[in-house]
Amino acid sequence: MTTWKRGRGKLGPLAPLLGRWVTAGTSAMGDYRVTRTIAPALEGAYVEMLVRWEFGDRTYEERAFYSPASGGGLQFASFTSDGKSSRGVQVEAPDVHPAALAFEAEMPAGTARMIYWPDDVAGFRWAVESKTKKGWNRFTEHHYTPLVAPDA
Repeated sequence: MTTWKRGRGKLGPLAPLLGRWVTAGTSAMGDYRVTRTIAPALEGAYVEMLVRWEFGDRTYEERAFYSPASGGGLQFASFTSDGKSSRGVQVEAPDVHPAALAFEAEMPAGTARMIYWPDDVAGFRWAVESKTKKGWNRFTEHHYTPLVAPDA
């Protein structure tokens, strides 16, 4: 079973996500591989996430920074290779998992929620949802496992 233990300090909720992670699968856009590298940055004042989506010969990249929010909890700022950006704040998501770490952001199409939660076997789950009148509509879900270097 995955160890999902909050770390110390204001950035402690992100501790279970620190490391290099990978997932792969098939989507409407074809086969994909996604790597996430999540690590402390700027002397530990932030946590930086680098994401690389590979769809055959096409790539899409994201860089996000997580930091303490002035009102408590966490916030993020995300920047993507297509020139878009988003900002959001930590929210509760007990409907997904008791230990879920979730963030909401206002996007051009409405409210979006990104959720991380422990997988029952290894790694973690990640999903993106849009808010509807009836609740949350999940349109992406991945299972991430630790990325093991070829020489490891």
